[in-house]
Amino acid sequence: MPLRIVFMGTPEFSVPTLSAIAGAGHEIVAVYTQPPRPAGRRGLELTPSPVQREAERLGLEVRTPGSLRGEAEQADFAALNADAAVVVAYGLLLPPPVLAATRLGAFNGHASLLPRWRGAAPIQRAIMAGDRETGMMIMKMEAGLDTGPVALVEKLVISPDETAGDLHNRLMSAGAALMVKALDKLEAGTLALTPQSEVGVIYARKIDKAETRIDWSLPADKVHNHIRGLSPFPGAWCETSVYGKAERLKVLRSTLASGTGRPGEVIGDLMTVACGEGAVRLTELQRAGGKPLTADEFLRGAKMEEGMTLS
Repeated sequence: MPLRIVFMGTPEFSVPTLSAIAGAGHEIVAVYTQPPRPAGRRGLELTPSPVQREAERLGLEVRTPGSLRGEAEQADFAALNADAAVVVAYGLLLPPPVLAATRLGAFNGHASLLPRWRGAAPIQRAIMAGDRETGMMIMKMEAGLDTGPVALVEKLVISPDETAGDLHNRLMSAGAALMVKALDKLEAGTLALTPQSEVGVIYARKIDKAETRIDWSLPADKVHNHIRGLSPFPGAWCETSVYGKAERLKVLRSTLASGTGRPGEVIGDLMTVACGEGAVRLTELQRAGGKPLTADEFLRGAKMEEGMTLS
C-alpha cells in the first residue's frame, strides 16, 4: 500500500522532491513549510514559500507553524498518523517527539556526502573548499545535526567552473529521484540503513556576509572557488571604479587563467585579474542594482582597463 507521508520543506530545492513523491502515488497527508515571509520592494507583502505554492497547486493541506516545540503542534503532527516524514531543507528544528511521531521515522534528503558537510550550507562549502565530488544522501533522522544512518547515496562530480547555483539544480533533481527510490524500499521493507562514520566530519556553517568579499591576495584556485561557491547568492564581490566612481561589483562566474601581477590588478583585455598566485578571468558580473552580465556585455557599459586594481 502507498505510504502516508508528511512532507516538510521550504525553498525551491525542496519542490522537485514534493512533486516526485506526489507523482509516485504516495498519500501526502500534510505539507509543513515555513510561514510566509515579507517580500516586495517595501517588504509589505507576505510571500508563501516555493513549497507552499507547489503544495497548494497539488491540492495538499499546508501547515506553517513558526516552531514545532509546543505540545499542541506536536500533538497535531502525531494526529496525522503518518507512516513517515520526508524532510528536505525545511529550516526548522524537529524535536524528538516529532521525530518519533511517525510509524517508520523521518527521512532527510541532504546535499552532501555525509559525514562531510553536515549543516546549513553543504553545496556552497563543498565548492568553496574545492571538492571534486558531492552528492545526495537519504538518511534517517535522529536528534543530532545530520548524524543519522544513511539509506541511499548518489554521487555527483563537481566540474571545475560549476557554481553553487548550477550544482544546486543538479542536486535537487537527483534528490527527488533518490527519495522516491528510498520510499519504495521503505514501503517494501527493504530499506537498509548504514551508520555514518565518525571520521571526516566537517560542518558546513551558514554563509556569513562578512566572508563574501573577494581576497585577491589568495591563490587563484581559492579565489575561483570562492566566487563560484557564492554564486548566485549571496555573491562574491569586490570594489572597482566605474567612470571614476567607486562601485561594488558582484562576480558570479570565473575561470582560471594565466598571468601575474599585483593582487587585484587587471592584467589583460579579457577581464583577467591577478591573484596572490596565478590569475582568474571574470566571465559573469553584476553591477549594483543591475542584472547579471557576461564579460562582453559588462565592458560595453563600463571600463575595465589593464593596470587598474580591484579591491
